[in-house]
Amino acid sequence: MTEVSVPELSLVVLVGVSGSGKSTFAARHFAPTQVVSSDFCRGLVSDDENDQTATSEAFDLLHHIVGVRLRRGLLTVVDATNVQWEARKRLIELARSHDVLADAIVLDVPEEVARARNAARPDRAFGPHVITRQRRELRRSLGKISRDGFRRVHVLSGDEIDDVTVTREKAWTDRTHLTGPFDVIGDVHGCRAELESLLTRLGWEVGPDGAVHPEGRTAVFVGDLVDRGPDTPGVLRLVMGMVAAGTALCVSGNHERKLVRALDGRKVRVAHGLERSLEQLDAEPAEFRAAARTFMDGLISHYRLDGGRLVVAHAGLKEAYHGRASARVRSFALYGDTTGETDEYGLPVRYPWADDYRGRAMVVYGHTPVPEPEWVNNTICLDTGAVFGGRLTALRYPERELVSVPAEQVWYEPVRPLTARPPARDPGVLDIGDVDGTRFVETRFGGRIRIAEENSRAALEIMSRFAVDPRWLVYLPPTMAPPETSTLDGYLEHPAEAFEEFARAGVSRVVCEEKHMGSRAIAVLARTPEAAARRFGIADGTAGSVYTRTGRPFFDTRMPELVDRLREACAPLWEALDTDWVALDCELLPWSAKAEGLIRDQYASVGAAARASLPAAVAMLETAAERGLDVGALLDRTRRRAHNAALFRDAYARYCGPVSGLDGVRLAPFQILACEGRATAVDEPHEWHLKTLGLIDSPLVTATRHRFVDLGVPEERDAAVAWWTDLTEAGGEGMVVKPASFTPVPVAGVPPAGVREAGPAGERPEDAPRPARAQPGVKVRGREYLRIVYGPDYTESLGLLRRRFTGRKRSLALREHALGLEALARLAEGEPLWRVHEAVFAVLALESEPVDPRL
Repeated sequence: MTEVSVPELSLVVLVGVSGSGKSTFAARHFAPTQVVSSDFCRGLVSDDENDQTATSEAFDLLHHIVGVRLRRGLLTVVDATNVQWEARKRLIELARSHDVLADAIVLDVPEEVARARNAARPDRAFGPHVITRQRRELRRSLGKISRDGFRRVHVLSGDEIDDVTVTREKAWTDRTHLTGPFDVIGDVHGCRAELESLLTRLGWEVGPDGAVHPEGRTAVFVGDLVDRGPDTPGVLRLVMGMVAAGTALCVSGNHERKLVRALDGRKVRVAHGLERSLEQLDAEPAEFRAAARTFMDGLISHYRLDGGRLVVAHAGLKEAYHGRASARVRSFALYGDTTGETDEYGLPVRYPWADDYRGRAMVVYGHTPVPEPEWVNNTICLDTGAVFGGRLTALRYPERELVSVPAEQVWYEPVRPLTARPPARDPGVLDIGDVDGTRFVETRFGGRIRIAEENSRAALEIMSRFAVDPRWLVYLPPTMAPPETSTLDGYLEHPAEAFEEFARAGVSRVVCEEKHMGSRAIAVLARTPEAAARRFGIADGTAGSVYTRTGRPFFDTRMPELVDRLREACAPLWEALDTDWVALDCELLPWSAKAEGLIRDQYASVGAAARASLPAAVAMLETAAERGLDVGALLDRTRRRAHNAALFRDAYARYCGPVSGLDGVRLAPFQILACEGRATAVDEPHEWHLKTLGLIDSPLVTATRHRFVDLGVPEERDAAVAWWTDLTEAGGEGMVVKPASFTPVPVAGVPPAGVREAGPAGERPEDAPRPARAQPGVKVRGREYLRIVYGPDYTESLGLLRRRFTGRKRSLALREHALGLEALARLAEGEPLWRVHEAVFAVLALESEPVDPRL
């Protein structure tokens, strides 16, 4: 049986005359979605697959579809005659433009067989002369088709066509099945002693011709093993032994490429340390030179590892080239990208491709020496100039730990000093291309969340005009859902509904936290200005920021003083959390500190008007009643309105306090969002948060009163309801009910947001009840506080208000919560700032969705 092997990612071009069986062959060996047929495209543009007048438009469509599939990394098969060189040339150019390989499969059948097959098909109206012409063109092509540019040409004839087996080849770069752990090692450049020291420090057991790690780690070398250093043969001998033993992988560097050309007798410029390698190899046996030459010549451009999450290439690799194969990809991997200019040292100016990198895979590379390795958009350069007297550096993956050893001496004087390149702009900051248009943000806490284009534009307006320095903007809090509407007499919201909701969702224990009536605040604080510069890249002397739930600064001139006071108050947290920075979720009190204008223009004006007019109206109606007029019903209603107006005024007045500068301002933190290396909002239960925040002892900070409730104990529920009643009757806003421990969405077996629970046929039955989903928090507001929200007379309209729709608000709360946690997780994991901002920006965008603001 004949076997035809094609790359998993490639363009497969079927070649054969009409009637040669290409469509049958394609259907037998490839999935229907992988095959793009010229006949099908002709039918799409003309409703007739045999309409030859539509051929030009049909092939335009075919090439467009092929291009889209190749760009998306999909195996694509072209079912067309392709007997003409011009037709094949266009397809080969299309494959090259997408950096994929192209294979041709030629079905060479006798002319009489093709004629008989076409004669048996009534839809084939063309005459036999067409087959003769196509056959002639095919015979003319067979002698030179291998020179068209195909990776491989498979010619099948006779019984081979029916008996062939088509298999898929993994790309040489595809080592995605290897999951590590890995030790990725930077440019060695002939420094054998430093390499042995580094391997030993990494825990490897080094021998004369190889090394093994007792924990089964794999070394990955980024290339440039050779040139400049004192022992290129020793480095090659060690690395070759490790690769042969399966304990290491190695990609090609530009110095290996040039050394192979020199060993082959090609004309190369003997410079940049090549002369040392040639001299050192001349002293080695011929067998070793031949083995080293074969090893270096066989090194490939890059590796994709750990499911595609790690890419190693000598000079780096932009996302569009990952897993691709072309001369362009290899050149980029070996030499990087340049601007076409040269610097004052005569060396090419490197284009900072990493500044624009937005890929999910971590890219680890070398090639350009840097004084210190630095993460830029999930990429890192490990060439720290060991041969120039710097250090030899390795990255432990997946730990993201850097390990290095100093050079024993300066082995080669650098042409250009090792200095850090100042970026043209902060490469980590969000770019408009990251947020423009309709997008989908993947979260580990709520599935895939859609952000509509119109919402993105609204968020962009706020972010660009009003937000704090984006480097502080690492989190935005979600909106908070109300409970299901209460049916108890006189209540719109009541704790009983919140408790029942969590119980249905499978939550057994909740925490009830006092809801402070203030303004939601996020405080991001660094222990010192130096810590702020080190962690957030802010070197202007500031050490923190306090901003609103939409990312705007709370104060302008008073911000530095507020930050300094709060940092001093949080001093116990630095040691308790072993961190130099912390992000806190808080309420800033009193409400009037931020909302003075709103209170004066909206609430106070309503209260003043009611207090001025309603008592006078009551007096007039009482006079009218004394005169015998029938105004009793109107008088009762007006008296109730006057009473409600007084309650309304008392409700908002409770939350107004004197503020002079920062005197009178207080913060009530209730959750530690994140600190160095930890997304504590995800990792720790609320009991830990409240206990840790209890270490703070400062007049600036107000504690959050709380109680834990076992939902299976009625007495604890009743006690919590009584506590809420006391809070609200004493003027408190209410409380927030949350699962006692972080519960990822979904709870109790519910799939993540946006993912449907599948039934036997892959769909959830229409009549199946949708499982309850736990909210991250439910706010239960008091009767009097709700007058501020719904107006003084809302208790007169409870029947109408009980029909309020809470579904959109609750959905919004779940989505924003998932995005906020995703931002914190990315921050803790050290992802680039633009990845953190992707989730933060999405929260801000969702805030522009039309939702009843009273909820």
